[in-house]
Amino acid sequence: MIIWLTGCTAGLGRALVSEFTLLGHTVVGGGRSKAALAELRDQFPNSHFLSIDIADDSSAHTFCETALKLSGSPDLLINNAAVINHPAPLWQISAEEFDQLTATNINGTANMIRHSVPHMISSNHGIIVNLSSGWGRGTSPRVAPYCASKWAIEGLTQSLAQELPAGLAAIAISPGVINTEMLQRIYGEDAQNHRSPAEWARAAAPFLCSLKASQNGQSLTTP
Repeated sequence: MIIWLTGCTAGLGRALVSEFTLLGHTVVGGGRSKAALAELRDQFPNSHFLSIDIADDSSAHTFCETALKLSGSPDLLINNAAVINHPAPLWQISAEEFDQLTATNINGTANMIRHSVPHMISSNHGIIVNLSSGWGRGTSPRVAPYCASKWAIEGLTQSLAQELPAGLAAIAISPGVINTEMLQRIYGEDAQNHRSPAEWARAAAPFLCSLKASQNGQSLTTP
């Protein structure tokens, strides 16, 4: 299976790289950390790791065109890259921070879809997984920008599902509560009470690879 994955250098994305390659799949991963990308290239020579800033449409275009040449059209596109705001009441969050978050979490996902879906349509197959959150189906205080972005992902995914031709699918996936750096920013030491990204990925990777086009438009949660 060919898997294109954004946000591959840390957190859930990095954990998925290990599990996908262990299962024999080829990953074309994108991220911003040059050092982390270099480490991934050394550790997983049969996959490909490219620099990308998904908030920049031209960067997303370059990634998708390069990925297509390296691997062909993806069987699975996972829009995983996201950021979270520093916890604060909404009115105390600067316009700059809010704009940076939505540029990555919403616009970045749309950028990847814009430049990958035409290739998937040409090959008549492929599943788009947009990483959502429990905060895309519920809310909490002090994370309003993040909640807004993940609610947007849920709506974007369902609309996209109605537009895709037969053979393709768009699915919103919530990973549940995982002890990532993002969660630690919000929960502090209490984040340690939740599964690590590696523990999560061992169950999530085969689940993601088992998704079918018949699940188009669904909102699911990984085991």
